[in-house]
Amino acid sequence: MTQWIGWLRRLPGPPSALISVLATEGAAPCGAGTRMLVTTGGQLGTIGGGELERLVLEQARTLLTLPPGNWRVEDYPLGRRLDACCGGRMRILIEHLDPGDLDWLHDAEPWHMLVTTLEKTRVERAIFRRETATRQSARGELPGAGTRMVEPLGRRPRPFYLFGAGHIGRAIARHTIGLPLQLAWFDTRPESAEIDGVTVISEEQIAKCLEEAPDDAAVAILTHDHSLDYGLALAALTRTPLAFVGLIGSSTKIARVRARLLAEGVSEDVLARLTAPIGLPGVTGSEPDVIAIAVLAQVLQLNA
Repeated sequence: MTQWIGWLRRLPGPPSALISVLATEGAAPCGAGTRMLVTTGGQLGTIGGGELERLVLEQARTLLTLPPGNWRVEDYPLGRRLDACCGGRMRILIEHLDPGDLDWLHDAEPWHMLVTTLEKTRVERAIFRRETATRQSARGELPGAGTRMVEPLGRRPRPFYLFGAGHIGRAIARHTIGLPLQLAWFDTRPESAEIDGVTVISEEQIAKCLEEAPDDAAVAILTHDHSLDYGLALAALTRTPLAFVGLIGSSTKIARVRARLLAEGVSEDVLARLTAPIGLPGVTGSEPDVIAIAVLAQVLQLNA
């Protein structure tokens, strides 16, 4: 069972505020669906600590001075001031819990879907066995009254670092909706900043984003530039081992990358951690959506 459900079932008593991460972009310290419970005297859980958490806690305790049911949605741009060198952003819902609105907890099971609706004076939740998950954006207009959000109650999502926002990258990002993956999506081209979910970062800095990646992260490398792909593969392989490192490319490109990595001193054992070409074996086709499904199926096998 998701830990935060247990917190609410054992609610220490009012006043309590629930902090919910609605959406993230870039190398966020946690994914959408992460929760933290705040009381006037303490907290349960974390959304990453540091300056970000301090600011959110300050907002939550201010909300506790208002009547139960009050809520607000806030955006937090991530940067060096909030201990994140790779930028990005987080969108967070903060609500003063009303103990009278927690009847839905009786029906909550890990395989169910949670539907959250923002009403003017309260946050309404309900449990459904079958619902289609929705994707929330970390940018643009803040969600207001009437917004309906659907999420699975299941396991913690795996961090998924996606490098490249071309046709295949966009297809992969599109198909992550509803999957147990926390997407961190990067590209170096300025025009990619217009794509919802993409964090644009310079070629000189992009490999450093892998330094922030947790050890259980899966990494997919498919940028527009072969030399950039190589630098990312080198950075991913020469740090603490990650759960998965995949590289897209033709057999010729991959052979060249492998030879260059060996020439740079990467051992055969370390090189064996590189999955190239990326994608579940046996799935054929060059269409972006076919490749995307093959890649995501391969990543999801890590949970098997």
